[in-house]
Amino acid sequence: MRFRSGRFRAGRARGWRAASYFLALLTCVEGRSAGAQATREPAASEPALYEYPAGVESRWSSAENPTGAKGQGGRENSGGKGHPFETLPAFKSLVLADVQGAGTIRRVWITVNNRAPEMLRGVRIEMFWDGATTPAVSAPLGDFFGVGLGQMVPFESALFASPEGRSFESYVPMPFRTRARVVLTNDTGSDLQNVYYDVDYTRVAAQPPGALYFHAYWHRERPTRLGEDFRVLPRVTGRGRFLGMNVGVRPDPSYGMTWWGEGAVKMYLDGDRDAATLVGTGSEDYIGSGWGQGVYANRYQGSLIANDRERRWAFYRYHVPDPIYFARDCEVVLQQIGSASRAEVLRMQAAGVRLRPLTIDQGSRASFHSLNAAGAPVPLTNPGLPTQGGVTFYRADDVSAVAYFYLDRPENGLPPLVGTDARLAALH
Repeated sequence: MRFRSGRFRAGRARGWRAASYFLALLTCVEGRSAGAQATREPAASEPALYEYPAGVESRWSSAENPTGAKGQGGRENSGGKGHPFETLPAFKSLVLADVQGAGTIRRVWITVNNRAPEMLRGVRIEMFWDGATTPAVSAPLGDFFGVGLGQMVPFESALFASPEGRSFESYVPMPFRTRARVVLTNDTGSDLQNVYYDVDYTRVAAQPPGALYFHAYWHRERPTRLGEDFRVLPRVTGRGRFLGMNVGVRPDPSYGMTWWGEGAVKMYLDGDRDAATLVGTGSEDYIGSGWGQGVYANRYQGSLIANDRERRWAFYRYHVPDPIYFARDCEVVLQQIGSASRAEVLRMQAAGVRLRPLTIDQGSRASFHSLNAAGAPVPLTNPGLPTQGGVTFYRADDVSAVAYFYLDRPENGLPPLVGTDARLAALH
């Protein structure tokens, strides 16, 4: 239960829902025949399951056939499962796939024997397109696959899955024109003894001109800065599509049991600076719920962790049916705003807790008061304000997120992934 808009509200959605089907996400896909080029966004059923696309070859890179070469899989032990996994020593890298030519990665599956939080955050996955020297994808292993806060949870969404909480799957289409390289790096001090994997891809003669490159960026602030938005995706330039985010929140203990998720997601598109074009209403609203945030997993949105007692939340939203396109640039932020009763906020202020009140209301527009509208903050004790009601306020918590997006270039210019100290701090 939490306080918002002047009243307590409950009714958190519980239970699980899952969906399993393949979605075409790109603005262009491999054609139905050799040399064909699509220039519109296809329907999810295109090409149909019963159609044969000429000029397309299917390949897997795995420990049994690391190069994906035709007719070269399972050569060890006379074909009897002679090389099912690899070992990833501490501070070493393992190439999962290195593909020459044009194609699209269709599925990535990984499972490891050590799934401790330190390993899920300490091992990083990186992907390089077309010979680029900096990765388009660079994120902790668990976070990239939708496993927030280093905690394995069974789930299935349109893009990522962990069927029984012991594996990692991605179904995001990832096109490339001349080369694709997928690498795991163990930044921990412990060997990872068993790494099982498949990187499933199709090869084609060429990609259509409009095919975009897949990117993923992980970022953490501990804590966020009071009064400043958390940048899920710092500004990137180029033409592309914002695909979604996977977010983890560890509320600061100084705020007690108050609600952290009043902040809206804001998307600055194509030159927006002072104000965003796309603005939501709150964190649980952004992922399709409302009046609180429990545990659920839907195709495009979900909250895999919602633990009031331990104060941990992890949630996702994928903009598949509601695409977010940009022609020149894009920046995505999450406001750092919470809510509590007026009495509780006054108590926290008296105790020296870092916060800044924003609004107070008693549950209706008529009783809604903005405390920052004139630029100079109005104190809650102002005699013209209600003496009861709900208060929203800026706060500072431990927030991390993976931003997923497509871009018209194989490099994105974003900061490199931070070291293990920053990734692993206060993970439990």
